[in-house]
Amino acid sequence: MEAVAKLKHIRITPMKARRVVNTIRGKQATEALAILKFAPQAASTPIYKLVASAMANAKVKADAANILFDEDDLIISQAFVDEGTTLKRFMPRAQGRAFQILKRTSHITIVVATPDEVAAKTGAKKASKN
Repeated sequence: MEAVAKLKHIRITPMKARRVVNTIRGKQATEALAILKFAPQAASTPIYKLVASAMANAKVKADAANILFDEDDLIISQAFVDEGTTLKRFMPRAQGRAFQILKRTSHITIVVATPDEVAAKTGAKKASKN
């Protein structure tokens, strides 16, 4: 079972969000939640909620398809941060000048999947390369 959760236009710079996302990529979803709960970065709170949402999406998808589901089996198969829109603001400076401030936003995507599905995907990629 593969499920996706997306968070768009969050007011965290992509570089700071990528630092947190890189720590959880490839880990079990429950382990990732434990890591995010105690991570000191500000980006860890919305990413924690996003991983929890992806797990809930997987559960709903499994219930709809009438498939046996265990949350402990889920792995974060994909996690990436894209750059969102940049808010441009101006701050007054000396002698009547203006200084531009860029307030960056991020689009964060988390994909959780079962281990057999991840293995099938990587096996298909290796077969296509040969």
